[in-house]
Amino acid sequence: MGDILGYDVGISGGVISVEPFLKKFFPGVYTKVEEDTKISNYCKFDNQLLTSFTSSLYTAGLIASFFASSVTQAYGRKPSIILGGAAFLVGAALSGVAFNVYMLIFGRVLLGVGVGFANQSVPLYLSEMAPPKYRGAINNGFYFSVNIGAFTAKLINYDTEKIKGGWGWRISLAMGAVPASILTLGGLAPSSCLKHPTS
Repeated sequence: MGDILGYDVGISGGVISVEPFLKKFFPGVYTKVEEDTKISNYCKFDNQLLTSFTSSLYTAGLIASFFASSVTQAYGRKPSIILGGAAFLVGAALSGVAFNVYMLIFGRVLLGVGVGFANQSVPLYLSEMAPPKYRGAINNGFYFSVNIGAFTAKLINYDTEKIKGGWGWRISLAMGAVPASILTLGGLAPSSCLKHPTS
């Protein structure tokens, strides 16, 4: 799960600097970037719609985390994990095929819902399922994977930006479905097969 959060943070920071992406969804920002070479990047990217794109995930994640705790308590950890993974899958798909900025932002909102649910339930599930002597290491691995996800996103952004035709950003956004698929399928796996020593 940590890699999902890290991946999305890294991807969003990368795609907003890709010219074809800016030209399609944020033409005003693109014009500033191309024409105003003397102003700082802060001023170039000072745009409310662009801010909505980047912040919608975090806002949705914060709101979803409040509901996630109730769902997790009422239905269990695994349903909450599956719901988070499914929301992230749909959000990644919408982001990858978006044809207007509203579809793009709605995809980001779904990504935020996925992050909110999974970020609340996965660490709890890991703590309960891990053998006591490995519990700390496994939970630290969760947070370490956030950095792995961000690093992977940077590498993917670097490669997809070179794709001719200017559509590489779609791959960058849609690739978030890969860790989300792993999370969702892992949530669907029967937990009875997980055995660990009681000592």
